[in-house]
Amino acid sequence: MPMAANIVVALVALLHVWFLVLEMFLWDTPTGRRTFKLTPEFSAASKVLAANQGLYNGFLAAGLIWGLSLGNAGASVKIFFLACVLIAGIYGGLTASRKILLIQALPALIGLILLLA
Repeated sequence: MPMAANIVVALVALLHVWFLVLEMFLWDTPTGRRTFKLTPEFSAASKVLAANQGLYNGFLAAGLIWGLSLGNAGASVKIFFLACVLIAGIYGGLTASRKILLIQALPALIGLILLLA
């Protein structure tokens, strides 16, 4: 079970690195606009806010990677950051797009369940 949990934690971390890239660097590009279904005008106007959001996703990824780097001693760090991802995913799913529940919250929930099992 610990190996499966760590694989899920690593996948959640990689997802958040990808979110960082999308929000900080690709937001105002065709890839970013297509991913988030944005108009060129909106993506240009909201670029700074998206970059800030991307930075926070990077912090979540960094925390998960830190927890993984600690081995068995990192369980509480992984639990904390997965809980943060889960809460952010639930909030985003309720306020922005239901798709966030599947893309962000569900993987974090699976990781938490595996870590706590």
